[in-house]
Amino acid sequence: MSAASCLLTEDQFLCSICLDVFTDPVSTPCGHNFCKTCITQHWDINVPFQCPNCKKIFSIRPELQVNTFISEMAAQFRQSAQQKASSSSSEQQAAKSGEVPCDVCTGTKLKALKSCLVCLVSYCETHLEPHLTTSGLKRHQLIDPVENLEGRMCMKHDKLLELFCKTDQMCDCMLCTVLDHKTHDVVPLKEEYEGKKAELGKTEAEIQQMIQKRGLKIQEMKHSVGLSKVDADREIADGVQVFTALKESVERSQAELIDTIKEKQRKIEKQAEGFIKELEQEISELKKRSTEVVKLSRSEDHLHLLQSFTSLNAAPPTKDCTRVSIRPPSYEGIVVRAVNQLEKTLSKQMKKLFEAELKRVQQSAVDVTLDPDTANPKLILSDDGKQVKHGDVKKNLPDNPERFDYCVCVLAKQSFSSGRFYYEVQVKGKTQWDLGVVREWINRKGQITASPQNGYWSIWLRNENEYKALADPRVCLSLKSQPEKVGVFVDYEEGLVSFYDVDAAALIYSFTGCSFTEKLYPFFSTSSNYGGKNSAPLIISPVNHTE
Repeated sequence: MSAASCLLTEDQFLCSICLDVFTDPVSTPCGHNFCKTCITQHWDINVPFQCPNCKKIFSIRPELQVNTFISEMAAQFRQSAQQKASSSSSEQQAAKSGEVPCDVCTGTKLKALKSCLVCLVSYCETHLEPHLTTSGLKRHQLIDPVENLEGRMCMKHDKLLELFCKTDQMCDCMLCTVLDHKTHDVVPLKEEYEGKKAELGKTEAEIQQMIQKRGLKIQEMKHSVGLSKVDADREIADGVQVFTALKESVERSQAELIDTIKEKQRKIEKQAEGFIKELEQEISELKKRSTEVVKLSRSEDHLHLLQSFTSLNAAPPTKDCTRVSIRPPSYEGIVVRAVNQLEKTLSKQMKKLFEAELKRVQQSAVDVTLDPDTANPKLILSDDGKQVKHGDVKKNLPDNPERFDYCVCVLAKQSFSSGRFYYEVQVKGKTQWDLGVVREWINRKGQITASPQNGYWSIWLRNENEYKALADPRVCLSLKSQPEKVGVFVDYEEGLVSFYDVDAAALIYSFTGCSFTEKLYPFFSTSSNYGGKNSAPLIISPVNHTE
């Protein structure tokens, strides 16, 4: 196709057969114009002789006359089109690597603007013009430029791929559907395109929803990190404050100990100083008297010696130095007493720490109720599921898989598989009990050995004052007082299970470094009744936050 196709859109300068600017235009008797070669070849093939435009039929082949006016106008039109095409080509950019080139351009290939699925040709802006202005070409399907337009042709039948076989999920030409896919479900390519496009829209919506969820999760994580940083900064500040106070207490106690010892030493030094001063004064007096005695003993004056003898021979007015002594002070116990005082101070600080810690874990309080389907048949549960005690008599209950059949235990209805939770149990009046948390799939039949390896994280009381953490091996616990209310705290992700004496605001024991992979259930055991000595119930108490 010539470059003239990029000029003005007046269709009268274009042959309706070749769709190009007239070459040797001739007129038919009906007044329509064509290229001489085009109309001649058309009538050589098609009989009867018919005008391609108005469809008028001629009984004999018309004699064609050269249209001089149209010929001159077409020549001028062609020349103008060539000049404009040359100017337009210089303004357009040549196709770069990765861009689709125009298939019509000779020499420098310009960047294609569209590809035609009918012509199977890609066009630059200049050579695309006829498809935008000519009525016959306007019906062609244009798409964004693509390479390998031949790939849109059926390799078997050399026809355009314009149908889609749903049965074989492949694109077909018209002959494929008749010869190879006759009984298959075949639809126009556009129809399948619309369906697939709708599916892609749905997929895109799902992807956007996934992106949104992940964006929200990122925000949630960032928020959690922010909260964690606030908590970390607060803990650091509290820790620095506590350790600073402890350090000051130790330094103060040390200074007081040193001052006490030095004060004792100063008293001894002052006392000795007084005694030494008196003795030195007596020595001076004695030396003076000694001089006088020696002098008198050498005197040859009989009268003078006899008159002075009595005063000089008499004992001098001195103290009995054998009774004067300095005993070093006793320092025994002074360091011990100072350490004991420091221990009391540290205990007060520790109590404040545990009170603050207990107050924090109480923020994770949850509502817990007992599950009768798990209770040993000898246990009696209250109607509200908050109390359990040993009833001596074994009730006739179904032996379902969840029920403890030998050990007098019961679990809570509630389970936890993430986060933190806390609850409190009153144990006042009991001489034996077990409390803690267990994995969901623990053994509940027969004799049970409670340990973390078996899915139990618990502590117990035996023989009224024998407390143990049921670790492996078991850990004896030395408590200053017997708890009347025990708090149980779990941090699932941290792998932490802690037990508190609520009234004393003291930590009893912590399991650390636990690995939780299943649901956790609060666990209770009343132990046996022992003739009424251990008849008091375990009571799940409402949490009163520590002030």
